[in-house]
Amino acid sequence: MNKQDFNEGLLGFLDASPTPFHVTLNMSMMLENAGFIKLIETDKWDLKEGQKYFVTRNDSSVIAFTFPHAKTPYAKNYTMVGSHTDSPNLKLKPNPVIKEHGVIKFGVEPYGGLLLNTWFDRDLSLAGRVSYLDSNDEIKDTLIDVKKAIAIVPSLAIHLDDKANKDKTVNKQTDMCPILTTNDDFEFDEFLKWQLSKNEILDVKELYASELSFYDTQRASFIGLHDDFIASARVDNLLSCYVGLLAICSVEADKPMLFIASDHEEVGSESTSGAGGSFLENTLRRMFPDYEDYMQMIRGSIMISADNAHAVHPNFPSKHDSKHAPYINKGSVIKVNANQRYASNSTTISRFMNVANSLSEPYQEFVTRSDMGCGSTIGPITATRLGIETLDVGLPTFAMHSIRELCGSDDAHSLYKILVGFSK
Repeated sequence: MNKQDFNEGLLGFLDASPTPFHVTLNMSMMLENAGFIKLIETDKWDLKEGQKYFVTRNDSSVIAFTFPHAKTPYAKNYTMVGSHTDSPNLKLKPNPVIKEHGVIKFGVEPYGGLLLNTWFDRDLSLAGRVSYLDSNDEIKDTLIDVKKAIAIVPSLAIHLDDKANKDKTVNKQTDMCPILTTNDDFEFDEFLKWQLSKNEILDVKELYASELSFYDTQRASFIGLHDDFIASARVDNLLSCYVGLLAICSVEADKPMLFIASDHEEVGSESTSGAGGSFLENTLRRMFPDYEDYMQMIRGSIMISADNAHAVHPNFPSKHDSKHAPYINKGSVIKVNANQRYASNSTTISRFMNVANSLSEPYQEFVTRSDMGCGSTIGPITATRLGIETLDVGLPTFAMHSIRELCGSDDAHSLYKILVGFSK
């Protein structure tokens, strides 16, 4: 796949995936189109050698894997790629409606470490999962995506806040409520039923719980004099989801490869569908029920944890170690941390370098300043839980955790080629 087609597909994927539920649905459809067979966790599995499979959990995490013939050379030496489906956002509270001061607004709870200031004055829509009871007294789940810009968080005018350009702080409880309408007749349940009816769901006896998030309606786009950049919401970490997904869709079924995209990384990964949960381990144990085979696979495989990396900001270069400051469009970033916030070691780093060099693809190294904190990834979590050799890599990004992030138009395609190269 050439870079232009790759990037055009990336923009479409970003626009179509406002929540982890939509991410997982879109990836599932792409996997089915690529010949992967869907598995259900509650069913008994009967895996056939030479086939490709995928399975989801909570509608928000997905694992895809090839299952080579046992006699295939290195059939147990898997290249695994890990990413996450969630991004920081404003999540709707269960009883969201607030009617005051002439408007209807929604109470929200910030999810993850988002840059709050970037959410002001943006055209916002709403998407997520809704559960309801039908006339047969069965609980059903469905996804909704309003798509239309229905809300906004207006800034306070500078005339009323003379410190706005000096020391602006944001109160998560009182300052971030999106406003929807001046119509006092608004009812939240009727709004949800209207959204369900747009999906041709009319049999709704009772509405139950929902998991809904606001998102920016501005579409992903190329930015720059020569389309140097890609700007979008949710670049962290749908960029890596897309790269990993296309990589496993590009390898043959006789090449051992696995891709996992987990939910809840932005809030610590401690959930049934997060990297701290059992999803990956459960799947691997079903693939290799014999413990000796399982351990041979674990110790013969590598996990490549793919998440975004902080590119050196041209306006704030002092925030980086000058010897380990990645540049946008200069290649994938190998992440290193002496305190194991990243799981890379000399062995896994060398393997990545070897494959990249064989393909003449560039790479860089990132180490945070010694006097600054370092975020973590699913890499150390997976390495600890499974005992698998792990490498943390990323794609250089500006404005991480902003409502609109920025990455290079060269880097993702380069990492894609490297990941496919691991399976050759």
